[in-house]
Amino acid sequence: MSQQTTQSRKLPGWTTGFGAQVIAGLIIGLILGFIASGMDAGLPADDEKGSWLTQTLTGVGSAYVQLLKVMVPPLIFAAVVTSVANLRKVANAASLAISTLVWFAITAFFSVITGILVALVMKPGVGTTVDAASAAEPSHIGSWTAFLQQLVPSNFIGLKASFDDGEVSLGFGALQLLVISLALGIAAVKAGKAADPFLRFTESFLKVIQVVLWWIIRLAPIGTAALIGKAVATYGWDALGSLGKFVLAMYVDLALVIGVVYPAVLAFNKIPVMGFYKRVWPVFSLGFVTRSSMGVMPVTERYTEQAMGVPREYASFAIPLGATTKMDGCASVYPAIAAIFIAQFYNIDLTLTQYLLIIFVSVIGSAATAGTTGATVMLTLTLSTLGLPLAGVGLLLAIEPIIDMGRTAVNVTGQALCATIVAKRAGIQDQKVWDAAENGVSDLMETKDRESVTA
Repeated sequence: MSQQTTQSRKLPGWTTGFGAQVIAGLIIGLILGFIASGMDAGLPADDEKGSWLTQTLTGVGSAYVQLLKVMVPPLIFAAVVTSVANLRKVANAASLAISTLVWFAITAFFSVITGILVALVMKPGVGTTVDAASAAEPSHIGSWTAFLQQLVPSNFIGLKASFDDGEVSLGFGALQLLVISLALGIAAVKAGKAADPFLRFTESFLKVIQVVLWWIIRLAPIGTAALIGKAVATYGWDALGSLGKFVLAMYVDLALVIGVVYPAVLAFNKIPVMGFYKRVWPVFSLGFVTRSSMGVMPVTERYTEQAMGVPREYASFAIPLGATTKMDGCASVYPAIAAIFIAQFYNIDLTLTQYLLIIFVSVIGSAATAGTTGATVMLTLTLSTLGLPLAGVGLLLAIEPIIDMGRTAVNVTGQALCATIVAKRAGIQDQKVWDAAENGVSDLMETKDRESVTA
């Protein structure tokens, strides 16, 4: 009797699962952000750090993003090397790679088309009151040769160091690390049996990395609350000001990509639209709050494998590639609307050729900015190709963090989308894994690896 009572009082899975926890983190973050914003209002104008609550939210949020990012280099190395070796088990591996790039281009094409249409209809640069004095040349400018330069590793592990104000900071070139890992994976395959110990090590290393990664993912609700709270407290509504029309145009277009373009592509490939979005929600929400495609990459890969049924051998190749070169939000929507905004601001009439160039750069040129500073560099590449003033980039810097949240959410969603479509079309999608996640992805949080899902 007591057992029946306990079972009857048990809450539904959707109220206690990972998705519900993330939503709770969003709500709590909003509340904390508004409280922190009120506390900051009472501080002196020259106090840049903010109240103790703002500082706490900033510290916790930054720590969570850093935890995600620190797992990216070892994950790229182990996953790509292992996937190249395991792709021997997948039929038509070369065809999969080509199909991946094709679907990257298809979704980028339709995304930039919507960007152009929204900008032409809403005219975000007409009648704006943004101060022309805020125009400034960007510190980093994208170029078509940058992509080739980034392909050549500067050292074996793709590390990069910078020196600023007496401090040395280390980073890594994601594209360089991807190239190194691909080369090592291909070399291991060519080496034959002699490379078996190396491949067993990388496979074992990958499993260890994934366990640690899953511990970090479990902290997502806390990280979400801190990041959203920090965004509300730091940016609020003040940053919008005269650029509110541009921000509105950006989010209208991002909503069209998420609500029209992607569903149309899913329906064309006979993939349930609501089923996909239910499975990709944790990836979408983390992309929104962290503003880092690379930081969310481990999560994107995990959910693509364990919620959408994409084989690990293919997902571990497609997702790292997508995280460096597939950015519909940053490389398609943003450059299109921003370039037209700048042209309208300076009263420059764009020709049909220039509109075609926007499409070309957005579809082909995103790889030229991989591993640098993302959307801003992509915009400079677009402006320089069109012959528009590069100083126009400075007009948009004030609202960069606000629009970057939406851009990144679209980026990571598109990466998971393309991998799922290619797997579906190639007939390698695991329907059992897809069906196992039908009631939501919260159950996946208790699994250690893909085998436990398919068992």
